[in-house]
Amino acid sequence: MNELFTILLIAVGLAMDAFSVSVACGTVYKRFHFPHALRLAGIFGFFQFAMPVIGWICGLTVKRYISPYQHWAGFLILTAIGCKMIYEAFKLEETEKKPMAESLPALFTLAVATSIDALAVGLTISLVTSHIWIAVAGIGVVTFMLSFAGFYMGTRFGHMFENKTEIFGGAVLIILGIKMLLH
Repeated sequence: MNELFTILLIAVGLAMDAFSVSVACGTVYKRFHFPHALRLAGIFGFFQFAMPVIGWICGLTVKRYISPYQHWAGFLILTAIGCKMIYEAFKLEETEKKPMAESLPALFTLAVATSIDALAVGLTISLVTSHIWIAVAGIGVVTFMLSFAGFYMGTRFGHMFENKTEIFGGAVLIILGIKMLLH
């Protein structure tokens, strides 16, 4: 049960990037557009699912070498990603000036950009659990749901929550990194 809770927290932490971008994308619309929200959430969820798998595969190749240091590796990776997310939350206003694209190539670019952190987390997951498929499915589903909700919220509330979610997600990952180090 503790492992599932940790996976859920990682999923929520990782999904905050996609949630924030989804809110920003939703602000382009005056009304909620279900098909676009579904497409955006599906693409973001898929990439958040796929990137940890790639990280996990990479992690399996080096696992035996870094296994004695897995707590430190997990701490460093999660803390670095968390700090990066918090840092980017304060730079959000600079990127808001650029128009949010609606095209499929733009959505793929945004999905890759928001899931790069999940690649590194895939390496961490390979160090602490053998339930990679549960973990990545959880990450993908949580990202899908939060991206869909974020798009809806963007159509309703604009940019009110963006940087707060980035800070929250970063803080969650830092706390999980510290927990790994102390465990």
